[in-house]
Amino acid sequence: MGWSFKTAEELLAALNAGAVTSVELTDEAIARIERDDKVINAICVPDFDRARAAALRADQARSSGENRPLLGIPVTVKECYDVAGLPTTWGLPPHRDYLPAEDAVQVARLKAAGAVILGKTNVPLGLQDIQSFNEIYGTTTNPWDPDRTAGGSSGGSAAALAAGFGALSIGSDLAGSLRTPAHFCGVHAHKPTLGLTANRGMVAPTEPALPVDLDLAVVGPMARSARDLTLLLDVMAGPDPLTRGVAYELALPPARHERLGDFRVLVLDEHPLIATGAAVRAGVRRVADALVDGGARVERHSPLLPDLTEAATLYMQLLISGSVARFPLDTDEQLRTRVAGLSADDENLDAVRLRALLFSHRDWLAANHRREVHRHGWRRLFTEFDAVVCPITPTPAFPHDHHPNPMERRIAIDGVEYPYFDQFVWAGLATMPGLPATAIPAGRSPEGLPVGVQLIGPMFEDRTPLRLAELLEPATGGFRAPQQGAEAG
Repeated sequence: MGWSFKTAEELLAALNAGAVTSVELTDEAIARIERDDKVINAICVPDFDRARAAALRADQARSSGENRPLLGIPVTVKECYDVAGLPTTWGLPPHRDYLPAEDAVQVARLKAAGAVILGKTNVPLGLQDIQSFNEIYGTTTNPWDPDRTAGGSSGGSAAALAAGFGALSIGSDLAGSLRTPAHFCGVHAHKPTLGLTANRGMVAPTEPALPVDLDLAVVGPMARSARDLTLLLDVMAGPDPLTRGVAYELALPPARHERLGDFRVLVLDEHPLIATGAAVRAGVRRVADALVDGGARVERHSPLLPDLTEAATLYMQLLISGSVARFPLDTDEQLRTRVAGLSADDENLDAVRLRALLFSHRDWLAANHRREVHRHGWRRLFTEFDAVVCPITPTPAFPHDHHPNPMERRIAIDGVEYPYFDQFVWAGLATMPGLPATAIPAGRSPEGLPVGVQLIGPMFEDRTPLRLAELLEPATGGFRAPQQGAEAG
């Protein structure tokens, strides 16, 4: 029997029933990677010997009566997480030989839960793209179409899940890096509330693994089912034991509702700054129809919704200024000349991004204050609604575009071109205020490519969008294996 496309929940049931061993699951996953990953290139750092040893230990532990949350489940880890003994490069060539000495806190939690780590998954250079390619490890392709991207920056993890390379993966999200690859590859992902999951050890190579609070960025779970997302989030969630964990214990509230018919949902498919492609609009409509059929209250407009244009502007300001702080530019004077040449009334997102490259601390504080105003607006909205359904990006997976200057790339939406980074506005809708957002499959485009949507929920009420995702799964179809893997599903 093939196990590669079963959910982690199904695999745990089979392991507990004695129908399969972790060694068998691990050997099957490794065989599939060795067979199929030559084209997909999702697993950039295999760790098969240690995986087989961990699987054997998991089987021995289960036979001794142990029952940990992920005991014996094969998983993968995004390359940017420190794993002791494996390289952490972030795709940066100068650091191709860097080997961290300690596991990231989330890797340690996976191991403590009994997971079997198969290896690390590919990322873009410095995690700074919506595609996953770099000079060290090459290009990750989409399991549905090798000529298209798997997304980024957790593209390797999404491709691995879609191809049956392990049941779960962990990634990170700053600009949709969990949600976009899930959307492009037809799998599930959850961007947790900002601060819910400890990020220590998800750090650029050679930097110390400090327990710092990141702005905008989170670490989170990826899976082939909504229930598996919850299973993995329960392992990942909670404060760092070096900081808040000294005094605080996690107590996430339950989902607001257990029945689909009790949910109140705002559905969005139009943005003032960028078009929504027909395939994605159809995906949003499929989810909206499933909600209506399930008896949920569905609205298309609300005066409580924070202004989408200002939200996108704030997101770009915070994203770009923060990115420059982490990866300083050496063209400061040239940038100042370009910014000085902008018209005072030029407010398109290209101009927003250019100005943000030169943000002062005072500028950042002003943007952060406006963010708090938006957060309060979301609190008011979530007194009337339980979730917001909207796109993740305006299109399904696009063809590989490795133009060396991303600012000169374009994204085509139903034949009309837009600046490449403008497609981030939908992901930023949840990221800027730090809200949880669950990415779910929502059917296929006319070309057969996966289409996903996101379910945005109230801050620190992550179980609400996760439960809604679970309830929608039967109606929207959930995960389906790509053609090359369907025989094992």
